[in-house]
Amino acid sequence: MFATGVTIVTTLAADGTPAGLTVNSFNSVSLAPPLVLWSLAHQSTLRPAFAAARHYAIHVLAAGQRELAVRFATRGVDRWASVAWRPGVTGAPVIAGAAAVFECAGRSQYVEGDHTILVGEVRHCEHQAGSAPLLYHGGMFHTEHPLGSPAAGTPARP
Repeated sequence: MFATGVTIVTTLAADGTPAGLTVNSFNSVSLAPPLVLWSLAHQSTLRPAFAAARHYAIHVLAAGQRELAVRFATRGVDRWASVAWRPGVTGAPVIAGAAAVFECAGRSQYVEGDHTILVGEVRHCEHQAGSAPLLYHGGMFHTEHPLGSPAAGTPARP
């Protein structure tokens, strides 16, 4: 019963090919220095690529990127087919159209249970102003919500 944003985390594998997967375990750790974290299942086939990655990019998906989220969560498909991307400032693949992108240098990794927590230091970030995020709640994606509308930025009153 906890709503989360949906992200895709990308890196370059040892052979230089792009690698990426859908992740909803993303959050901020620190503002000074700017640190974020995400979790990777030990059973993931991409674990070796991310364990060795010096840099990766975390894409906060926009509401219109549901299909991309599903594709990057599906095993046995070409996740990168027809995906527009460019090398980011750190060299990690940056996917076009994301609501926000955090390009990170890998800082630390912690094994906890059946996941590894990866902490990255944000080296560059960008966002699309007014872009509504893709949300995940109750086993479903949600694209219709007030976030990204003009009133969405109104501060809450105590």
